[in-house]
Amino acid sequence: MKNKLAVVLVSGGMDSCVTAAIASQHFNLAFLHLKYGQKTEKRELKAFHDIANFYSVSKKLVVNAKHFSQIGGSSLTDNSIPVSQANLERRQIPSSYVPFRNANILSIAASWAEVIGALKIFIGAVEEDSSGYPDCRKSFFHAFNKVIETGTKPETKIEIITPLINLTKKEIVLKGSELKAPLHLTWSCYQNEDFACGICDSCALRLRGFEQAGINDPIKYMQPSKS
Repeated sequence: MKNKLAVVLVSGGMDSCVTAAIASQHFNLAFLHLKYGQKTEKRELKAFHDIANFYSVSKKLVVNAKHFSQIGGSSLTDNSIPVSQANLERRQIPSSYVPFRNANILSIAASWAEVIGALKIFIGAVEEDSSGYPDCRKSFFHAFNKVIETGTKPETKIEIITPLINLTKKEIVLKGSELKAPLHLTWSCYQNEDFACGICDSCALRLRGFEQAGINDPIKYMQPSKS
């Protein structure tokens, strides 16, 4: 399959980096990144390009989706909504949920995949990480595969692949280490672009994963979470 093409959604975070490492084992890669007015937009874009360079990916697409900032409703895109401190026991949908974001980016990915002839769309969604995010569940991706099948040309065969969906953050760290994924190039923090805050949900989940895996997180933090 190495001569086949796959689109990988690369936010610049740890999960998308490990997903790229998995996809690279069997496919040539095309990287897609979304700029949607998130508070760490510049830092995430740097991570995206760094990871692309690591895997020698020349086919890249960076999409401006500023409408998310106009829509609002998320602490990642609206400066009037503070980023919540970590609560790994939370069950309700957190303030960091960007309404229907994955549907938007998967639609873009499906359009691009159909044009460039990619067979797969890889996304690093994780059930554990969903924290109530409706668009990070297996049922969502199963339904979206049906949407792509129904809404593309008859000869188009594109499938969404979620290789991390059932893994814990510990298992993702271990998989990344096994595949020698460049985790040192990634960025997970929701609110800082220099040193990771260590206290948002994303930082806390990442830190817990590295701790449970017995591996040192290679990025620097201001205030590691004790959650």
